[in-house]
Parts: sequence; C-alpha cells; structure tokens
Amino acid sequence: MTAVDLEPIVARIRFIPPLGKAVQDWLQGQLRQGRLQGLKEALNGRWLGHPLHPALSDLPIGAFGASALLQLGERADPGLSGAADLLLGAGCVAGVGAAASGLADWQDKYGAELELGTAHALLNSASLLLFVAALGARRRGGRGVGLALTALGLGGLGAGAYVGGDLVFRYGSQVNRNAFAEGPSKWRAVADEGEVVEGSFLRRPAGGTEVLLTRFEGQICAAGAVCSHAGGPLDELPLEDGQLHCPWHGSRFELRTGKVVHGPATVDNLVFETRVSAGRVEIRRR
Repeated sequence: MTAVDLEPIVARIRFIPPLGKAVQDWLQGQLRQGRLQGLKEALNGRWLGHPLHPALSDLPIGAFGASALLQLGERADPGLSGAADLLLGAGCVAGVGAAASGLADWQDKYGAELELGTAHALLNSASLLLFVAALGARRRGGRGVGLALTALGLGGLGAGAYVGGDLVFRYGSQVNRNAFAEGPSKWRAVADEGEVVEGSFLRRPAGGTEVLLTRFEGQICAAGAVCSHAGGPLDELPLEDGQLHCPWHGSRFELRTGKVVHGPATVDNLVFETRVSAGRVEIRRR
C-alpha cells in the first residue's frame, strides 16, 4: 500500500465524511459560544511552542508496546504481571490525553485532511478500547485474552499511526508553514517609504519570503505574511491592538515580536528589522 491509496479507501467508507463533519460542527458550536476555547488552545500546544499531540502520542505507544513485551515474558516470570498491568493502565490514561490533543488539532481541518483525520481518530479510539478491554480481561485473570486484545490494539495503533504519518508528511498537517522561510540576511530594499502607511498592509516578496509592511504608532514594521499554522494570509484582516489576525482559524500574533497571542498556531511569526535609507524601506531578518 502506498500513501496515495489511502484517500480513495477512506472516501469509500461512507460514514466517515458525515461523522467527521457532524463532530466538527458540534465542536465549532461550542467554541462559538465561548466554551472549550481555553482547553482547545492548551491542547493545541501554544504554551509548548509546537503541537502537543505528537509528544503525547508517544506515551501510550511506548507504554502499550512495553506492556506487550512484559505480557510475553510473564509466562517465564510471573513477577512481570504487575508491571505489565501498570503499563497497560498508564497507556490507557495517556491515550485519553493524546486523543484530546489530536481532537483539538483535527477540529481546524477540512477536505481530505478532515476525512483522513477522522479515520486516524477512529482507528486509534478503537485501539484504545481494545487496550481497556485487555486490562479488564487481565484483571479478571484472563491473561491469554488480555495478550490477544493487546496484540489487536497494537495492530490498530500501527494502522492509525500510518494514517497520521500520511497527514503530517503528505498533507503537512500541523507543520510550521514558515519552516523554510527566512527572508534576507542582509539589508534589502522592498518598498518606497511613502508606500508604507498607517492602517494598511503592503505585501512584498523578499528573499523567497512573503513579507507584509505597515506602520504602527508611527514605526515601520515588517513581518511574515503567512500564518505558521496553516498558511493563512495575515494581511487580509486589519491590525488590532498591534496584533496580526489570521482569517482562517483565528490565530493572532504580536506584530512587533511575532509572539503567538492566540492559537491554534503554536509557532511564532517571522519578524524583520527595518530601516529607511535614501527614501527606501529596507529589511533584514533578525
């Protein structure tokens, strides 16, 4: 199977698109009413400086894998049973956190990303239920059943990870859109001084990077024109309180420092030094 095969496969599973859309619509309704917004932003990972979901997803994978190995070894050493159960339980708890952070990221998706993300979530949720069932079976003394359910859960987890890898590496989901954007390292003229006015944006290419220019409180400022979260244009909405607003998902950045003020963006925006030389505005990266 190649990555290209996934999209038509998911599309043929007819309940996935309406299910994903229904859950997303419900979440958006909650967010519009001011509910869950703080939780969503925390789960997006703004405080961490990059998405939280990849970091949390490693915990259950490691715990479940280690538990499976201990379950295999407990036949020779029954003393391993307690540790195997402990890791299985820890993986289930960590899996809930990973699912919540993934849901927060998925809520902003659309099209093929939304559908693949729904498939990713269903596979991982089914796997989590299998691990919970495995723990229950083991607690009742069904070690063999518990091992079989753990093995099935690991298989589902692997399939979910494959779909997740497709989302990240093929579609660029949650990848910093400015990762390869640097801008000029030396002073470069990008506009006439008179073109940069208070209250409006001037967009210019510079060093392979789209840069927006504006005046704020009389000072000429230059910042990246592309939102780090999903590539939205930061020059379409007016500047408010010295902040750039993304029209796509509502991320906000400090104009002068680039700091993320509001998610779902987790990576700061690009900012550039500015100066005026012979009537021309020049910029360079900090």
